[in-house]
Amino acid sequence: MQLIFRGSNILEAHIVAGLLDTHGIETYVGGHYLQGAVGDLPASDFAHVFVNDDDVTAAEQLITDYEAGKFSSTDDYSEK
Repeated sequence: MQLIFRGSNILEAHIVAGLLDTHGIETYVGGHYLQGAVGDLPASDFAHVFVNDDDVTAAEQLITDYEAGKFSSTDDYSEK
């Protein structure tokens, strides 16, 4: 497995992992227990997403699309 994404927090890592999973790319998210270990210090560089070696190219493309906002919703759900 290769490290493919470093999330700003564990939630973002799981969002990216979910995106990859829905596109048929098996993932592993690491760093769950490190967030609590830092206490009051700002947590950084602990939420990682890993994929199999064969899926790196496809995962990189999906992550590039994610970071470019291609999966964001533009629907306005506010009351009018």
